[in-house]
This record gives sequence, C-alpha cells and structure tokens, in this order.
Amino acid sequence: MPKTDALPDTQPDPRRWKALIFIGLAQLMVVLDATIVNIALPSAQKDLGITDGNRQWVITAYALAFGGLLLFGGRIADLWGRKRTFVVGLTGFALASALGGAAANTAMLLGARALQGVFGALLAPAALSLLAVMFTEAKERAKAFGIYGAIAGGGGAIGLILGGLLTEYMNWRWTFFVNIPFAVVAAVGAVMVIREPAQGRNRNRLDIPGVLLVTTGLVALVYAFTRAESDGWTSGITLGLFVAAAVLLAAFALVELKVKAPLLPLRVVLDRNRGGVYLSLGLAVIGMFGLFLFLTYYLQIVLGYSPVLTGVAFLPMVAGMITGSTQIGARLMTRVPARYLMAPGFLVASVGMLILTQIDLDTSYPALILPGLILMGLGMGTAFMPAMSLATHGVEPRDAGVASAMVNTSQQVGGAIGTALLNTIAASATATWLASHAAAATSPAAAQAVQFQGMVHGFSTAIWWSFGILVAAAAIAFALINAGRPDQAATGSGATESNEVPVLVH
Repeated sequence: MPKTDALPDTQPDPRRWKALIFIGLAQLMVVLDATIVNIALPSAQKDLGITDGNRQWVITAYALAFGGLLLFGGRIADLWGRKRTFVVGLTGFALASALGGAAANTAMLLGARALQGVFGALLAPAALSLLAVMFTEAKERAKAFGIYGAIAGGGGAIGLILGGLLTEYMNWRWTFFVNIPFAVVAAVGAVMVIREPAQGRNRNRLDIPGVLLVTTGLVALVYAFTRAESDGWTSGITLGLFVAAAVLLAAFALVELKVKAPLLPLRVVLDRNRGGVYLSLGLAVIGMFGLFLFLTYYLQIVLGYSPVLTGVAFLPMVAGMITGSTQIGARLMTRVPARYLMAPGFLVASVGMLILTQIDLDTSYPALILPGLILMGLGMGTAFMPAMSLATHGVEPRDAGVASAMVNTSQQVGGAIGTALLNTIAASATATWLASHAAAATSPAAAQAVQFQGMVHGFSTAIWWSFGILVAAAAIAFALINAGRPDQAATGSGATESNEVPVLVH
C-alpha cells in the first residue's frame, strides 16, 4: 500500500470525518440489502418463475454466505489492510448487485445473492474496523459510533421503505441496481480520503483449519434454523444440522487454543465486556427481526397497507433510532458506563415491544403502533451505539478486523435465528388458534375473519417472545458489561464503579 495511505498511530487522521461519510454509506448499503429484497421478493418470484420451495433461498443464500464468512472477512481485513479490503468488498458487492438485477432465471439470482454475501462479509468488518482504528479519542469516538450505530440500527427499516418505493413505482430489479451508485461513491471516496494507521496489521499466515471449521459451523447453524422453519424443530435433518454445528464450532474453539496465529484469538471473545456485547446484541437482533417480519405482514395483509405505506409506517422507528443513537447514546457514552446505556436501552425497546403485543384486527396506528415503534427505535438506538463502540474499543490493533467481524456475526446469526425461531412460534400459535376456532367459520366472510384473527394471534404470540428476548438482552448487558467510561479507560483518570474495570483491560 502506498505510504500516503498510512499514518503513524500517534497522529489522528485529519480526514477521518470525511472518511466516516463513505464508511457510513457503505454500511447503509449492506444493512439496506438485508431487508430491501424482502419487499421485492413476491415480484421477483412471479417474474422469474421461482417456486415456493426455492423462494426462501433468495434470502438464505445471502445469509449463509454472509454469516458463514464474516470472521474470515475480518481476518482478511487485518491481513490485507482495512482500506484495501473495504474497496474490494465494495467493488465485488456492486458487481454482484448488477448480476442480481440482470438475473434471467432462478440460478442466476441465487448466485448473485450468494456473491453479495461473500463480498458483504469482506466489507462489513472492514468498515467497522476502520472506525475502530481511526477514531481513538473518547468523545470523537462516541460521535462517530453514534452515527454508525444509527445507520446500523435504522438501515433495515429504511430498506423496507426503499424496497416498497422501488418495487411499486419501478420494478424489483432496482432493489439490486440501487446498490451500484452507493458502492461507486463509497469506493471513490475511500480511495481519496481514507488513510488507516500504519501499525496494527496482522501479517501472520491464515489459520486455514480455523477458517474451514468456523465457516462450515456457522453455515450449518444458520441453515439449521432455516430448515427448522420449514421442516420442524424435531426433523432429522434439523437436529443433524444443529449437532454438526455444535461439533464444528467446538472443534474450532479447540483449534484456536492450539494454533500459533488463530483466526479468532479467544482473547477477543473471552473479554468480559466484548463477550457481553456480542451476546446481548445478538439476542436483541433476534427480537428486532421478529418485529420487522411480523409487523410488515400485519400492516400489509391485515390492515391492507401498500408496500410504500408499510415502509413509511416504520419511519418513526428510524427517527427514534437516529435520536437514540446520536442524541442520547453519543452524548452520554463519555459520562456513564456502557451498561447504563445498553441495559436501559434494551428495556425501553422491550416496552415498545410490549405495547405491540396488543395488536388486533382494527388496531389504530397512531394510538398503539406509533408509540410502540418510537420506543423501539429510541431504545435500540441508545443501546446500539455503545455496543458498536465497546465491541472494538481496547482491542489490539491487529485484532480490530476480527473483533469487528464478531459484531456483524452476532447480528447476522441473530437475524437468521430470529426469523426462523419467531416465524415457527407464530405459525404454531396460529395453527393452534385456528383449530380451536374452526367452528366459527360459518360463512366465507366469517372464515376470512377467523383466518385474520388467527394470524394476528400468532404475530402477537411471537412478539411476546421478542419482548422476553429483549429483557434477557438487557439482563445480560447489565450483568456482564462492567467497563467504565471510555475516557477513564483511555486516560486512566477518574474513578470507576466499585467492581468495574477499564475497557482496555484484556
């Protein structure tokens, strides 16, 4: 890499705030893609003749590649350099998106989605680790991660809005083509303004056994939850996949203890604070994905909203996330320990979820859905920002990429688990309710009302589970995360709580 791309560790990058614009743009593109295709899927299925059995693979192909390769992508960023990996990831993601938009058949679309996942697994950890190594002063770091957290938290809902607009007023192919300008602008900007610190590369040889074990283990885990949704939790293939995932990931942990240059140094995840972030954030994403999934179906099928109006209905949650991340989390992060933002943030989000358990066939959006979404946004935004920062704060520079990848891995695996787990719960609750109320379907109109009521009962049951999961995330964040304020960890000044340790302790 040319010398102009690197700075001594002691000198802050004078263009770091410009760099944040392009890093944020790339992150927005990756997060958007997690939901934007969902809205367009019915149109794509009809246009390409995708069977009902294969349609789930449009989502699953991306999730498997992305979730399975994230740790590998983070290690590549540490080895190649974050800037180079960032630009390669953007370029590949744009090309894969162009292929998806031009897809002429099912195989071409699924291949494009898998390629998007591969390059997303390079791009996402490179973006977060660039922030980690470029913003080291506590107050600047809080602002930068506040912006990044708002993008990470609100991007999924923005994807629903954009997906609805593009599908309704253009066609489903534009949900792929829209990524290309994002990627081009972010890549050109990265080449022009991003300069990562000269130190901190991890030039050790790749841990090939570790790469193979963790990739196959995570793919097996994500696929197991996907098969559980379609085949049931007790089917032979589902149980076999769960067993295989457990064996492969256990073998991965043993290998990482033995090899000289591990793919995932266990010091990254065994740190109490980072481990607490990964676990609580993964649980919170499980709960949040349940809300996106069920509320989208509820608004469109039960209340009769159009795709565009459904997306607009999520805007208050996006506004809440941005406010919680930039105005609450970022302002308080340097004043209070992270757990006093994360745990209350998850609890506020759980209150929003609790409100949404009360949905019915004729629920008022302003009276019930709106306050629930606002509380969800405020809570998750407040919690996301310190989570993103603490997950990479104090990590050794050579581990920044893989620590960043762990954040994305917890989110991606959490999203896959949430979709499968909560969808299965909802479907089971709906089936049970319909069986017990079949006698009420005495006419076509009554049958439709019973069907809708059963659907709403299933959604409500799953949202109750999401509420419990968010409460569990709050409890884990409060119990495990005991880091002091970032400025105390960085300077060694000030007193921490009686049982707290600075963030920089390993």
